[in-house]
Amino acid sequence: MATLNKFGVPIDGATGRGGILQPKLKYRFRVRFSNFGNLGATQVDLTQQVMNITRPKVTHEEVPVHVYNSVAYLMGKHTWEPITITLRDDITNSISKLTGQQVQKQLNHFEQTGPIDGGQYKFQTRLEILDGSNDAELEQWMLEGCFLQNVDYSDGDYAVSEPVQVIMTLRYDNATHIGAGGTEVFPLNPLTNAPGSSIS
Repeated sequence: MATLNKFGVPIDGATGRGGILQPKLKYRFRVRFSNFGNLGATQVDLTQQVMNITRPKVTHEEVPVHVYNSVAYLMGKHTWEPITITLRDDITNSISKLTGQQVQKQLNHFEQTGPIDGGQYKFQTRLEILDGSNDAELEQWMLEGCFLQNVDYSDGDYAVSEPVQVIMTLRYDNATHIGAGGTEVFPLNPLTNAPGSSIS
């Protein structure tokens, strides 16, 4: 154990090595949803069937400012890029049913009618990075104003033994990055959302 503090990149001469920090592991995560489809007691089914998810990405437009001999750049409006969630479909059809309910909330394909406003169909998604113990969170991403931009019910294939998947692309309005110890409590009612301390 006496040599472990010699690992890592030198920062301030021979005494500046701080060792190696434990990395976050990709497979230690959990995804929760609020107001998705007619989500109720099946919350556990939806959460436990998640196979993978992409983390949020943000892009800022650039605003060029042309001056005498050069160009400077300012930050313009930002865009949160859509994320992708892949779920295992199950033999009880709970994933297909919940996904179909959300699709119908966004547009009733039978009646060809749509909701009056976004509050009638948008939902919230919380991505939690876990530490490997029972329920401890290292950080979380709160995604607000979500809707399904694309749903791919995958395919059937005689040549493979893989589970059927449901692949969803989520478009959302805003993302809040919350660190460990944040006071935010994930609400069942999206109108009462009060984010906690943000990572700086």
